Amino acid sequence: MLKEYKTIQEVAGPLMLVEQVEGIKFDELVEIEMETGEIRRGRVLEVDEDKALVQLFEGSQGLNILKSKVRFLGHGLELGLSMDILGRVFDGLGRPKDGGPKIIPDKRLDINGNPINPAARDYPSEFIQTGISAIDGLNTLVRGQKLPVFSGSGLPHAKLAAQIARQAKVLGTESNFAVVFAAVGITFEEADYFISDFKRTGAIDRAVLFMNLADDPAIERIATPRMALTAAEYLAYEKDMHVLVIITDLTNYCDALREISAARKEVPGRRGYPGYLYTDLASMYERAGRIRDKQGSITQIPILSMPEDDKTHPIPDLTGYITEGQIILSRELYRKGLMPPIDVLPSLSRLKDKGIGEGKTREDHADTMNQLFAAYARGKEAKELAVILGEGALSDVDKQFAKFADEFEKHYVSQGEDEDRSIEETLTLGWKLLAILPKAELKRVKDEFIEKYMPEGDA
Repeated sequence: MLKEYKTIQEVAGPLMLVEQVEGIKFDELVEIEMETGEIRRGRVLEVDEDKALVQLFEGSQGLNILKSKVRFLGHGLELGLSMDILGRVFDGLGRPKDGGPKIIPDKRLDINGNPINPAARDYPSEFIQTGISAIDGLNTLVRGQKLPVFSGSGLPHAKLAAQIARQAKVLGTESNFAVVFAAVGITFEEADYFISDFKRTGAIDRAVLFMNLADDPAIERIATPRMALTAAEYLAYEKDMHVLVIITDLTNYCDALREISAARKEVPGRRGYPGYLYTDLASMYERAGRIRDKQGSITQIPILSMPEDDKTHPIPDLTGYITEGQIILSRELYRKGLMPPIDVLPSLSRLKDKGIGEGKTREDHADTMNQLFAAYARGKEAKELAVILGEGALSDVDKQFAKFADEFEKHYVSQGEDEDRSIEETLTLGWKLLAILPKAELKRVKDEFIEKYMPEGDA
């Protein structure tokens, strides 16, 4: 029988102080029974001798400190798991939100997970096809990688997230692939868009959705990504599945962390975020990866909107230190009507070289990728020069590069929401665009590849 305490001393915002407690652990789950019989939940944030500071999940509104009882449950926040979670929608605390039955768990796991022994990690080396050329061709996603998307407010990162969730696959193992999707602090309209899109395309059958809405308590946002990662670990390491975890929007998660830190009167760090923001983000990002002798893997695509499109803001800045690259969305390309508006030049996948080439994608992948990057960069320079000096100042070759840059954005980067390109189609499209340029300018591609893959009648 759990001991009940009626020694609530104080409630301030989402925090509650309970005195005269015994044997309480950090992060332990707490139940608060109100005088109406309603049960609310929380977790222990801090223990100081016989005092426990509790963080309330549902807020403190209507809580009478004299007539409420507190029970400490002896364990942290857990998620009940079985294969039945596939195809289901849950709230931010792992409760069914789709009207379906409760999950009868095969296993219960603590949502904070267990750290992976660095020596047990396997190096990411297998290509994941997202069906999006700007990612597959130029900033390739590799199984076990964490590759964030840096967006801005109003940019279509939600559509990009849904498209990746629909289309992503590890080639040759489609049946063993799952998507865990966590929406953190989003609006009802966005949540409805994601759920209906997953159902419309049938992607829901291999997906698990965790939805935390903007009007849910901020505390719930702290748990949502960890719920998703715990479900992913179960599917990857217990059921040998390749799992893609998409978390959107991590900026809302960090804002919730700042709100709780302020309520605890902690000394703020940069822009008011807590000093431990780096460590907290790392504890989530580092749950991606592959483990030796296990078939499954976890690949992460966290999506965060940069306040004021500022890459030096603490959230994208710290994320860039922890993850293996970033995909950056461009407001300029979005204004041109391109979808998805991925700015390929500042985007980067640090592991792309490990996941491409013969036997993984195609032998010419690395060469065409380098040539497309170089040609696009030169084409953009030529266009900037034309704006300053006029088009007459450009040489004939520069004009060809400027034309290439326009065609590249129009046909390679932009592809629409429902277009799912295979890696073969992406590489063929790359060659078609390179055919715009004189053969003498293709200095990063081997001659044998030009002979073999360049479209006939060009170059």
